Amino acid sequence: MSPASASQTSDVRETILEVGQRIMGAKGFSAVGLNEILAQAGVPKGSFYHYFGSKDAFGEALLKRYFDDYLVEMDQMLGQSGLTMAQRLDQYWENWRANQSFADCQGKCLAVKLGAEVADLSEPMRAALKLGTDGIVERLGRAIAAGKKEGSFRAGQDTKVLAQCLYQLWLGASVMVKISRSTQPFQAALTTTHELLQPA
Repeated sequence: MSPASASQTSDVRETILEVGQRIMGAKGFSAVGLNEILAQAGVPKGSFYHYFGSKDAFGEALLKRYFDDYLVEMDQMLGQSGLTMAQRLDQYWENWRANQSFADCQGKCLAVKLGAEVADLSEPMRAALKLGTDGIVERLGRAIAAGKKEGSFRAGQDTKVLAQCLYQLWLGASVMVKISRSTQPFQAALTTTHELLQPA
C-alpha cells in the first residue's frame, strides 16, 4: 500500500469513527444504525466492513479512540505548570461538568452515554470501557497522591480507593444530571469531592 493509500484509509476510518462518536454520544449505541452513520460520513456501506468486521467491532474501536483522546487531554490538564494539583483537579471537574451535561455533548460524554448500555451487549466493548476507566482512575490516583505530597490536599484516605470513589461519584452525578435535567448533581458532587480531598 502506498503512503497516499494508507493516509486515505486512515482518513476514511477516522471519519466513520468521528461521525459515529458524535451520533452515538447523542442517541446511544443500539438506537443508531450503520446506515445513519455512513450517510452522514458519506461512506458506502461496503467500505464500513473493510475497516470494521461488525457493529460491535466498530463500537470497540470507537471506545478505544474515545479513551485514547480523553486520557491525552486528561494528562495535559493535570500536567499544567504554575498550578497546584488542587487547582488542576478543580479544572478537571469543571471540564467534566461542561462536557457531560444533559445538553448535546457532541460525543464527549461517550463513557457516560454508552457505559451501562454496552457493558452487557459485548465483552470486547466492556473490556474497552474497563481499560479506559481504569486509566482515568489511575490518573486521578496519581494526581491525588501528588496533591497530598505538595500539601494542596489533606485527605487521609487511601489514594487508590479515593480515586475510585471520586470517579464513581462523578459518573453517577452525570447520569443524575441527565435524569433531572439539572446541573445540581454536579454541584453536589463537587461539594462531596472537596469534603473528601480536603483542599488546603
